[in-house]
Amino acid sequence: MASLSIRIDLDPDGRVGPGKIALLEAIARTGSISAAGRAMDMSYKRAWDLVDELGRIFDQPVVTSQAGGRHGGGARLTPFGEELIARYREIEQLAAAAVRPHLDALQANTPRESLAARRGLPVRTG
Repeated sequence: MASLSIRIDLDPDGRVGPGKIALLEAIARTGSISAAGRAMDMSYKRAWDLVDELGRIFDQPVVTSQAGGRHGGGARLTPFGEELIARYREIEQLAAAAVRPHLDALQANTPRESLAARRGLPVRTG
């Protein structure tokens, strides 16, 4: 089934898309930037850089973190980080609903076997 992927381009150079939102959701789930990064097959540095980039884009933190130590470290979303996810997911749902007839029409005109399968490449699922 055809789907829509949303990337929001903000002035001047900020971008928010499915990867950054998925990272924030993973941080919320795991309570850790490093665990979220591992869950997404990315390094801690890459995960931290993306979190930091979101903070710079919006001029406010999206995650608060506590350094490791006797009681361990951790991370959680700020209220704005939670709002960012909610707004992004709402935009995504509204856009998907608006374009569904067009996506269905395009999908109806594609062969049943995917191009990747015809080329003998691994087929991406999910």
